[in-house]
Amino acid sequence: MRRVRHGRLIAALAAALAAAPASAETLYIETGRLIDGVTNEVRTRQCITVEAERIKAVAACGKAPDGAKIVDWSGFTVLPGLIDLHTHLADLGQSADLAAPMKASPAETALVGARNSRVTLEAGFTSVRDVGTYRGLTDVTLRNAIERGDVPRPRMWVAGAYLTIPKGGGELNGVVPNEELPPDMRLGVAATPEEAAAKTTYLLDHGADFIKTIATGAVLAIGTEPGAPELTVDQLRAIVKVAHARGKKVTAHAHGAIGIQNAINAGVDSIEHASLADEATLRLAKKHGTWLAMDIYNGTYIDEVGTKEGWPEEYLRKNRETTDAQRTAFRRAVELGVNIGYATDAGVYPHGLNARQFANMVKYGMTPMQAIQSATGRAAIEMGRGDVGAILPGRYADFVAVKADPLADITVLEKIDHVMKGGAIVR
Repeated sequence: MRRVRHGRLIAALAAALAAAPASAETLYIETGRLIDGVTNEVRTRQCITVEAERIKAVAACGKAPDGAKIVDWSGFTVLPGLIDLHTHLADLGQSADLAAPMKASPAETALVGARNSRVTLEAGFTSVRDVGTYRGLTDVTLRNAIERGDVPRPRMWVAGAYLTIPKGGGELNGVVPNEELPPDMRLGVAATPEEAAAKTTYLLDHGADFIKTIATGAVLAIGTEPGAPELTVDQLRAIVKVAHARGKKVTAHAHGAIGIQNAINAGVDSIEHASLADEATLRLAKKHGTWLAMDIYNGTYIDEVGTKEGWPEEYLRKNRETTDAQRTAFRRAVELGVNIGYATDAGVYPHGLNARQFANMVKYGMTPMQAIQSATGRAAIEMGRGDVGAILPGRYADFVAVKADPLADITVLEKIDHVMKGGAIVR
């Protein structure tokens, strides 16, 4: 009953934030240059017809359909709405205060998530895969509010909680004895394969869209080491078996090579971070078709701001040990043709700055088009979604528009001129 009350509170309070729902009218969007998110072609003078939140047609501009509203983006490059595969919207954000997540109630956490979601959408990220929150299931509450229209924010797919070993990288360590943490902060703690399977079932039954596992220690968790394996292969296999039987994907937080290999061999669909992946590990990912979600901007922010704000020295030390190694692994993964999706770990750094990673992806080996596709068509494939990520008939009418050419200067995506979600103009 407590969770229901929180959901109603959030719906009521968030109503003040709500914008008008997507229009049912037909739109005819004139573009100057069009990048569709799936091909390398850049087309000019294309027009997009939108009906009922979806793309009906994409063709050379001509006569607009009778009664259609014309949107003149003929002076802009138009791309699919961007996708971030690693966000933490329903959380308070990283700081020097280890206890901050425990100080905020579930309702307050979800409302903070509504604010985080707004700036994310305005930055051009119309879809996110939200990969965990300390306050279990607050991300489900936020997603449900978005889907009802109470909070017009990005499309959101959520994990519900972290599946982690006791005192592992998914726990709020170093505040109080872990056994004294609120129950909703330990929804995914599992010590055995049987517990891991049961926790997976619980999260899926309570609204998780996919499962997030913690296969190694974490940079931003007290008492854990990024290179150290945590969930065992047997635990990971138990999780994957339950999730895949229900048609759900599994991703694994994993920095160290052994932990990454354990997760891949257990059948996970994607790896978060992959900071210490060596040649053999990258080739294993390539062989299995496993996706990598590597947050290669994040380390710069942690070093600069974390040092300034007095984050725990343990965090800063582990960040220094992983940042350059991760960027080296990223470059090699690009060379090998490993599947890579756009993933930032936004929430460690401020939401709305998600696009800052594009420049690093280009710096460390991707072409601008590859970087764009990692956040559009390729990201949709990683999530198993056929309704977002591309400017194709049948997909949602989620678009961003920029005045400059992102293929000439990828940093123009850091300041989006126009955003549309489901046929409704956000900005």
